[in-house]
Amino acid sequence: MASPALLMRVVASAYTVAEKAATIVRNVMAAGDLGIVDKTGDNDLQTKADRLVQMSICASLAQKFPKVTIIGEEELSTDEVTEELIEDGQCEEILKKTCPAQYAGIKEEELVIWVDPLDGTKEYTEGLLDHVTVLIGIAYEGKAIAGVINQPYYNYEAGADAVLGRTIWGVLGIGAFGFQLTEAPAGKHIVVTTRSHSSTLVNDCISALNPDSVIRVGGAGNKIIQLIEGKASAYVFASPGCKKWDTCAPEAILHAVGGKITDIHGNSFQYNKEVKHMNSAGVLATLRNYDYYASRIPNTVKQSLVP
Repeated sequence: MASPALLMRVVASAYTVAEKAATIVRNVMAAGDLGIVDKTGDNDLQTKADRLVQMSICASLAQKFPKVTIIGEEELSTDEVTEELIEDGQCEEILKKTCPAQYAGIKEEELVIWVDPLDGTKEYTEGLLDHVTVLIGIAYEGKAIAGVINQPYYNYEAGADAVLGRTIWGVLGIGAFGFQLTEAPAGKHIVVTTRSHSSTLVNDCISALNPDSVIRVGGAGNKIIQLIEGKASAYVFASPGCKKWDTCAPEAILHAVGGKITDIHGNSFQYNKEVKHMNSAGVLATLRNYDYYASRIPNTVKQSLVP
């Protein structure tokens, strides 16, 4: 039997690496010392979990795929990575899937992996554990083509015996797995947006959409999960602040199930390694009915956000 294509091996590794990351996230929380560092201001925190998880993900993937470009949120060297942070396994279920033909010939040096070791750090420090995700996005020719989202605390409110955590993964042309795809209630306009980075612009944009309800939660990964599980019909963030590592994995999963994500102007995100990290023109994402929301973004908002 032919060995699995590179892309499938990378995704299969990213899956087990994300599960390892979730264990680290839970262990840091359980040990009680989050080791919080304030990077730039009170909404830009970094914890011991951010640091350990990024070292674990980047070192594990770099060891297996040395020519892949890996870009992580935290500025860290991988020199001091200890052996217990390395995850060498691969998800067998993913290796069994057939790689889509258009990606079958990809070489290592053509892939860029965008890593957010702990998306929703602020929520993590505040105990809003279901907001937290680990994001590993895989890009080729500037496009997000595969992604892994791990929710370390999925199910944490289900009681002491609950199995914690889940891993969602997707590849364009194959689909997305690890959750139940559900559409938001028809005819309802439920907007999910930022919890901790609100502004007049963010709120003006949302009121222009005239939503039935607004959900404010942390983490880009978590917001995309709200869309694919039918809890929200649009994710709208009319502000800079979101970065490429926030959107790459969620974009791949959303696109794999037929959704759409762009900036506020309708431009696609680019994920080649030279690209600037900030998504400076905000985010607009839906599972269905993208055009409805895109057509209602006010010009004043668009003029305020330069791509």
